[in-house]
Amino acid sequence: MDAALAELVERLGDSVRTDPATCENYRFDWARDPAAGTPLAVVRARDVAEVQETMRWAAAHGVPVVPRGAGSGLSGGSSAVDGGIVLSLERMRTIEIDVATRVAVVEPGAFNAEVKAAAAEHGLWYPPDPSSYEICSIGGNIATNAGGLCCVKYGVTTDYVLGLDVVLADGTLVQLGGKRIKDVAGLSLVKLFVGSEGTLGIVTRAILRLIPAQGTRSTLVATFPTVAAAAEAVVDIGRTLRASMMELMDAASINAVEDYRPMGLDRSAGAMLIAQSDAPGAACAAEIELMSASCVAAGAKEVFVTDDAEEGEMFIAARRATFPAIEARGAILLEDVGAPIPQLPALLAAIAGIAEAYTVEIPTVAHAGDGNTHPVVVYDPTDAAAKQRAAAAFDAIMAAAIALGGTITGEHGVGRTKKRALPDQLGPEAMALTRTIKSALDPRGILNPGAIL
Repeated sequence: MDAALAELVERLGDSVRTDPATCENYRFDWARDPAAGTPLAVVRARDVAEVQETMRWAAAHGVPVVPRGAGSGLSGGSSAVDGGIVLSLERMRTIEIDVATRVAVVEPGAFNAEVKAAAAEHGLWYPPDPSSYEICSIGGNIATNAGGLCCVKYGVTTDYVLGLDVVLADGTLVQLGGKRIKDVAGLSLVKLFVGSEGTLGIVTRAILRLIPAQGTRSTLVATFPTVAAAAEAVVDIGRTLRASMMELMDAASINAVEDYRPMGLDRSAGAMLIAQSDAPGAACAAEIELMSASCVAAGAKEVFVTDDAEEGEMFIAARRATFPAIEARGAILLEDVGAPIPQLPALLAAIAGIAEAYTVEIPTVAHAGDGNTHPVVVYDPTDAAAKQRAAAAFDAIMAAAIALGGTITGEHGVGRTKKRALPDQLGPEAMALTRTIKSALDPRGILNPGAIL
């Protein structure tokens, strides 16, 4: 490959890096998949033309390409493969706000937080808000169809993608969708690429729908003696209203945060709910009152309500700190399973049962209002038996979610860490259709091989 690689360097110059230190730095995303390979080179593309050149070269030489954003993915979707190219979009970061049409035209390397800030300057809002919004890129959000804390009311990434520029496996650039709110011309190709994790094409530009800035919010924080009680409150609230946020932390995650960054949380609580309403005027107080009543009826130990934005944000910050806090306790396997909301109590009970059965610690947080849970399997990486039990528990949690009519991933993607469970959820017919689409768009299988399929 030396002569071929020299050809790529000639085309792209210093955008191509082959030094061992750089290649090592781009092997893993946050999932830290131990099976990650060592790339032949890293291409840090400056623009769409360089993405196209990379794909033309890769197609000509049959070299696999793994697209990468900020590297904050949690399912191994951007793990490097041996002898391949890691194609980083991190340098493509422009953001343009079109106020008249209420859209953001964004390159994939821009951070979610940067898009939010740019929109806010014009009184607009980009709602999708993963917990890692400060460090995750829009390209990665699109690749995994990322969600977040506000999605219970406002939806996930795909609900805000109006158009995409996508480079296909052979280097062809296709422009899909546009700044139109309504557009049903042709197949829904934009939606096909959202959530495809770089296996069908590489997003080089996105047109994102913006909405008016979120109104004043009231925050409710309720503590419960058990996770089951908190889950029942969530189900009851969901029967009558849709909160703008509904987050759950179990006892283990509460205490992990307090160990990591003391914030005054109730260590004795079995679970904590953090809910918000942004309904206008008197409707906000009415929603908070209904949520409070549901929490009390479910057995809440304490219900606290605040209209102070900064005070409410302190509790949300505690929720966002959960993953780094748990990671500080040892090696982790991070789940992303979901279930229909009425099945949330059963899913949380199943997770607790799996933790006991496999003698592993599994702190759990959840975007409870939409049934999306994040169990985190913690283990000692120096203990082979503990590592084996953790892997078995990880698989058991996915199986439990599927058995409840749920999903193995609500927002993090399948990547490489969960693909073995995908056939159990989708079934043979849907898997066959997925492979047909993959083969049609990437006949040589060079785009992110090993992810999803």
